[in-house]
Amino acid sequence: MTDTLETLTAALLDAAKAAGADAADAIAVDGTSVSIDVLNGALEHAERSEGTDIGLRVLIGQRQACVSASDTSRETITTMAERAVAMAQVAPEDDSIGLASPDQLAQNWDVAALDMFDPAPEPDPATLQDFAQRAEATALAVDGITQVESASAGYGQRQMHLATSNGFSGGYKRSSIHTSCVAITGTGADMERDYYGDGRIYASDLESPEHIGAMAAKRTLERAGSRQPPSGAFPVLYDERIASSLMAHLLAAINGSAIVRGSSWLRDAMGKQILPATLSLIEDPHRPRTGSSRPFDGEGLPTARRAIIDDGTLTGWTLDLATARKLGLQSTANAARGTSAPPSPSTGNITLTQGDKSRADLIRDMGTGLLVTSLIGSTINPTTGDYSRGAAGFWVEGGEIRYPVNECTIAGNLRDMLLTLTPANDARTHLSRVVPSLLVEGLIIAGK
Repeated sequence: MTDTLETLTAALLDAAKAAGADAADAIAVDGTSVSIDVLNGALEHAERSEGTDIGLRVLIGQRQACVSASDTSRETITTMAERAVAMAQVAPEDDSIGLASPDQLAQNWDVAALDMFDPAPEPDPATLQDFAQRAEATALAVDGITQVESASAGYGQRQMHLATSNGFSGGYKRSSIHTSCVAITGTGADMERDYYGDGRIYASDLESPEHIGAMAAKRTLERAGSRQPPSGAFPVLYDERIASSLMAHLLAAINGSAIVRGSSWLRDAMGKQILPATLSLIEDPHRPRTGSSRPFDGEGLPTARRAIIDDGTLTGWTLDLATARKLGLQSTANAARGTSAPPSPSTGNITLTQGDKSRADLIRDMGTGLLVTSLIGSTINPTTGDYSRGAAGFWVEGGEIRYPVNECTIAGNLRDMLLTLTPANDARTHLSRVVPSLLVEGLIIAGK
């Protein structure tokens, strides 16, 4: 009889107890992924992977150790537990480690309400190849597109189960499907490229391959004839497709691990204004049909909606149990974990308040400046928030896009930048990170 993920985690916990662990938690993950790449109308690469991975964390007093394996035999499970206990016995003590107390654990949840798994049959490779070929063919049919660098489609499904020695046991599964296309215009040193793609939980929600190919071609042709912009201090409008990177820097700075180390540029910002007062940043792990939804976190705590930033004010850090104990606070149920490492804090679905103006309105209002559609490389000082990134996009003068630009750098300080944000109303609400285009005042642009 084939083991279920639940029976595998139970076997891991039993083995840990038999090996001498005081407490333990176990995770089992089963996944399948298929990816298809085409080139010039023919199959270029096909890959399928599937398997089950297991992980065990044992605790002896205030010491812990983690082990993982892809072999689920009982002999391997016994050996894993014995080695984990031996490792924990010589690990350094840490008074912040430990399982959740029973009263902290999630008791009831509704996985079906999260709608994270498409019950339709897994698409066969021929279907995925057809998606990629149609996207490529559509892009190549557009006048001015000289080649398609890549066209791909893929599908994946993943199921996990978490169990702890103090009574928690639960799991869920999710699926995903995507199609993408990267097109090129011009030749030699005059080549420019851009992309478009879409990824969903349900195949029925996925945008058509023809739309994906057409959008990749449109974006690429708009890049033709790019040149460097002038240097100076100008407003910068982050296009919706890359605006979430600003929120990613903010979220990294309020992560409990960074706060515990004292290495965050927001380490003194609790209770202070870090965004304009009209903006809030909400985490909602229960948003249906969204890639990062989950009913409980990596330590078995119930997840819940929270305002990370409320009317511009930072309300708290992103914490798991260990970082919360170090800071004398309560976990925000943000623990994430894989099979080979202990839990660590991580955010999931986030939504930034949208504005009442379109991206076109913000372009008009900015006068002269830079519309950024692509970011290249990253130099972020995690302690000071100093920010510098390579960028490409479009130069704006008189409130209108004048020409495409590349080979420039934008720089500023994240704390100053975030306080000047003006959001558009163009965020895609099906994404895990719902962030609209964002106008930032007074960045330094290094161009020609």
